[in-house]
Amino acid sequence: MPLSTSLLKPTRIAAVTGANKGIGLAIVRQLALRYPSSPLNNGPLLIYLTARDRTRGEEAVRKLETEEGGGFVKKADGAHDLVSVQFHELDIAERESVRKFADFLRREHPEGIDIVVNNAGVAMTGFDTTVVTETLRCNYYGTLDATRQFLPLIRNDHNGEGRLVNVSSMSGHLNSKYSPAVRERFLNTQTVADITTLMEEFADAVKKGDYREKGWPGAAYAVSKSGITGMTRAIALEQQRNGSKTLINSCCPGYVATDMTRGGGVKTPDEGAQTPVLLALGDIQKRSGLFWQDERPVEW
Repeated sequence: MPLSTSLLKPTRIAAVTGANKGIGLAIVRQLALRYPSSPLNNGPLLIYLTARDRTRGEEAVRKLETEEGGGFVKKADGAHDLVSVQFHELDIAERESVRKFADFLRREHPEGIDIVVNNAGVAMTGFDTTVVTETLRCNYYGTLDATRQFLPLIRNDHNGEGRLVNVSSMSGHLNSKYSPAVRERFLNTQTVADITTLMEEFADAVKKGDYREKGWPGAAYAVSKSGITGMTRAIALEQQRNGSKTLINSCCPGYVATDMTRGGGVKTPDEGAQTPVLLALGDIQKRSGLFWQDERPVEW
């Protein structure tokens, strides 16, 4: 039974970035499947499926509206009356695009939204100054900008019902690819500015050609994901200090077979969507500022 467009005014609003294929599309699907039985269900849910390309994004919505069964998790009876999906164009690497979508959400939903899953990102081949610049521009700075723009729109009048999830990766784990000194600096960060300084130093070291001597790996994607994990933790701490009840976490979906992994991976996209969707909908005991994998918090 396919998704149908609900005629009822939605009481919950969600947005997923980078959602026309792969893990992002699976996250939209799994939000639709799991919402009816989730503790956040208080009426119809509207999900904005966002992507850079309008044609591909609209095709993805049509696929969700017509597919049978819904993938990894079967729909419960009556789910289709609760969930609708709409496309909206969004490129997180372009600040104007992020601003326009935030303005749209603010105008269309002045009472606020409930869930944001920042999934959009790039994984470029090779390693040079251009690859580092473009990877950080989208993965780190784009996700940071989207987080800053969308977070104030999330309703903060319920205890732990507002959710923001940034999709990171275990490739950003602070393991032996970093020198002990760089790893310690990551672990000691307290603010977004601290993390941004590290991203700037990495880009500068690559430009100068001495990144290895300074303790950095030759891996733009991995460093950008370390940045996302650290930035998400810093924003969660900042929001907690300000009294916010929104739960803000980052996660690794696992090694998923998508275009980004170029055919590799041991999980399907729907399996990879389980942890992001848990953080978006599940009872996570009000935990915030953590890095999750396989549906549980893990060490960064």
